[in-house]
Amino acid sequence: MGKATAARLAPFEVRLTVLAHRARVEDDIPVHGSDELAALLPDAEIVIATLPGGDQTRHLIDDAALSLLPDGALIVNVGRGAIVDTDALADHVGRGRIRAALDVTDPEPLPANHPLWTLPGVLIAPHVGGASTAMAPRIARLIRRQVERMLAGEAPVNVVLPAS
Repeated sequence: MGKATAARLAPFEVRLTVLAHRARVEDDIPVHGSDELAALLPDAEIVIATLPGGDQTRHLIDDAALSLLPDGALIVNVGRGAIVDTDALADHVGRGRIRAALDVTDPEPLPANHPLWTLPGVLIAPHVGGASTAMAPRIARLIRRQVERMLAGEAPVNVVLPAS
């Protein structure tokens, strides 16, 4: 999801800072390790979370991380809801410090009486960010590519948790 998001932002000539679990260079792009998150957040105008869920990413964006963002920053979560600490996010948005665009939340669905529903500066989508007319052909191409790779004895792409 991160690479697809970056590809869609490329025509807009945005300056991307890429972060993953471990630092590396991938496709000639420097990727920062998650241990650098605190150092990167003060300069971030927009944070787009596309990470998978799990213990390593749960509340990665918590009150401390949100506090490091500059006023007016935007948090976009299209990965997993638990990446962002929902209560801390509601607090920062409620104080007018930051804004949020959420395709996923924690909990999901977000309770009807949750403050994020009524706070200004929040856009909530019903976890359908990928649902478009372009989705079915992309899924078909990916499945075809995976089958072709496996028949050729190659590893599949987009593996989140490799088999041991």
